[in-house]
Order: sequence, then structure tokens, then C-alpha cells
Amino acid sequence: MTTTYDPHNSKYLDEADVRHELTRVYDLCHGCRLCFKFCTSFPTLFEMIDRHDDQDAGRLTPAQQDQVVDECFQCKLCYINCPYTPDLHEWAIDFPRLMLRTDAMRHANGQVSLKSRLTDTVMGHTDLLGKAATLVAPAANAVIGAKQGSVVRKAMEKVTGVSSVRLLPPYARQRFTTWFSRRPRVRIAKRQGRVAVFPTCLVEYQQPSIGHDLIKVYERNGIECTLVDGAGCCGAPWLHTGDIKQFTKVAEKNVKALATSVRRGYDIVVPQPTCGYVLKKDYVDYVGGADAQLVAEHTFDAAEYLMKVHKAEGTTLDTDFTGDVPATVTYHTPCHLRAQNIGLKSRDLIKLTGAKVTLVQQCSGIDGMWGLRAENTGISVPIAKKLADQINKANGEVVAGDCHLANTAITEQTGRQPLHPLQLIARAYGIPEEPPTQ
Repeated sequence: MTTTYDPHNSKYLDEADVRHELTRVYDLCHGCRLCFKFCTSFPTLFEMIDRHDDQDAGRLTPAQQDQVVDECFQCKLCYINCPYTPDLHEWAIDFPRLMLRTDAMRHANGQVSLKSRLTDTVMGHTDLLGKAATLVAPAANAVIGAKQGSVVRKAMEKVTGVSSVRLLPPYARQRFTTWFSRRPRVRIAKRQGRVAVFPTCLVEYQQPSIGHDLIKVYERNGIECTLVDGAGCCGAPWLHTGDIKQFTKVAEKNVKALATSVRRGYDIVVPQPTCGYVLKKDYVDYVGGADAQLVAEHTFDAAEYLMKVHKAEGTTLDTDFTGDVPATVTYHTPCHLRAQNIGLKSRDLIKLTGAKVTLVQQCSGIDGMWGLRAENTGISVPIAKKLADQINKANGEVVAGDCHLANTAITEQTGRQPLHPLQLIARAYGIPEEPPTQ
């Protein structure tokens, strides 16, 4: 990472320095244009520069610069396509990190509206919301599950800033960690690995069935499972809204807890790609130090770890799939999983069942919380519709995807209920779904 993108550098929050770097990068991106298809930030940028006869990025106003920033939803796909990233070229362009830096500068300098800060606060306290909502799940779900665009949802939007037209994932009656602590201990006859699961907020509070199936599939394959003690939300909502102080506070606490698990002999497994990216990449950049590096080196996506076991010398996966194996699977590849550059491990895992897998690589436009904010509805919903068109065209018997928020967007636009790859594998083994908590 260059000095420009280093959050510990004394110039990181300096507005003049940030604006200068925006001009430099915008000018280079305008001349390249390889990333025009990934989000609206680039078409917006190119159109604004093209208005000027000399096509000088330096003519953009701060408000115009910020519009490009606001339209970036941190899909990270720039990394896959850009030939000028810091590790590849002297131009050292890191567009996603520059967008995060600009957000942090605006946040620190009081350039964020009170309404936007309120929405940031609501969306950032995922653990607090999750703990409260699971205690009163029927009542909470009655509100967030009200008809999209209804009076109830519009009132909720006015108070919280959460879009009234987006489908929201409901809360579970029983948290994943509660289920894990109450389940009978499983004896591993032949141990092939030891993992501490970082469940993420989505699995902990809203879709614990993903965690149930992850544990059962891992234990079937001789992988001892425990939980990371003392960790909470990864902090992505704070990072992506520019509150570096709050993100760093959360990240430092998590790094300490995660590093402790690693030193006890456990690898870290994360079932949601955004959180996995944060642990692998962002903690190294924003917290730094030996512990953050240790955590990054021992953190794995859920399917990534299973494929590691399958291909390593002396270990292998059970490939006796006698349960429900679909003939065709449409697999959505989340952007934050692609950006990890680990390959398509979930696809490879699903293919072990014998199913024919069709890839859909269209972004869902969610980025954790960005696509759920009311002010982003006009951009995020059309992106989700593009994804839905590709899902419908692929017409797989089953739809699968690692990101539960992206899966919720798929349900919103298609009416179909995607499975996490670990859920699909569990059904293929013949492992029944955990009965719902009464």
C-alpha cells in the first residue's frame, strides 16, 4: 500500500491532499476507461470530464468529485481489472482505497450530513441491533418484513435511512452461537483440521442455518470446530461510511480475539465474503502489526478451507453425496469473494457433487449496507435487476451464493431463495436442515 492510501499517514485526512489525489487518479482513470462497466462511478466520472473541451479532471468541483465517491459501493472489482495498482505499476492507483480515504476525510472534517450520520449509526451497530431483534424476533420481523413501499416501511426509512423498497433479511429466534453452545459435543474420530468460526452478523442473527450446516459439514469431514471468543461485527459498516475511528476500535478488539484463537492452533473460517475480505485485507491496513498479519494468514472462506483440506496431502473430503443433489446449479460469485483472489472455491466444491454449475458474475449492488440506504436506491435496484436477469436466464434448478445480502437481493428480484454453498453441500450429504426454534 502506498503512502497515499495509508490511514496512519499524517496527510491521510488532509482535504487538499485528498482532492489532489482524486484529481490525479480521476485523470488517469479517464484516460484508461477499463472499469466503465463495474459501477456508475466510472460512467459518471467520464461524463463529467468529457463536458470540458480540454478533458481536464482538475476542473471538477469538490461536489462532482464527491458524487463519484458516493456512487462507489466498494465492490473491489477494480483490483481484478486495473493494470495500474500499487503492486503492478508506478502510477499506484488504488481506487477503492481512495474512495474510502475520501469518505474518511469528509467524515473527519464534518462534511457528512446529520441524517447520513444517523443512518451510519443505525447500520453500524449490527451487534446491538441483532441482539435486540433476536430477543423480539416476531415483532422485529413484522416491521422489517412489512410490504415494501408500505406506510410502515416508509416510516422506518424516515427514521433510519434504510430504503423502504428493499427486501431485508429477517431475524432468527435463536442466535447461531446460542445453538452452538447448546448442541451435543461431537467426537472427531480422525481430525483433519481445527477451525474457529467467525460467524459474522448475518449468520449470527439472521441466517444461523448457514452456520448450522457449516458446522455439520465440517465435522463430517473431520474438522474440529469452535467459535472465536470475544469477537463481534467485523466493522465493515463503519469502514465503508468513513468512520475510521469506530472501525479501528472494533478491528483492534477483533484482531486480539482472532489472534488468540490462531495461537491456540485454530484457523479462522468466515462464511460471508465481505467479512472475510475485511479480516484478510482491511485489518492489515488499518490495524497493522504482527497480530493482524497472523490473522490474515490464517483466515479462510468457508469453501476455501474445505477445498484446502480436499487437495492437501494426507487429507481429503468425503465425496459420497447420497442426499439431494441438483442436476444444475446457478452459482452467483460475490464481488468481495472474487476480490480475495482465491479462485472460485465454492464453485469447485459444488462441482464435487456432480452438479453442473453455471456462473453468474454480475454484482448485486449491495456492498454490505450501501445498497440498503435510501439515497442509493435509484442506483442499487437497477444493478440488482441486472443480476436477476442473469439468474433467470441461467435457469438452474438451484441458485447458490455465499453472500446472504446478495442472496436477499436475488430473492427480492426473482422470488427464488438461494442457498449458501455449505447449505447445498449439507443437503447433498443428506444432512437434514435444522428444525426451526419455537
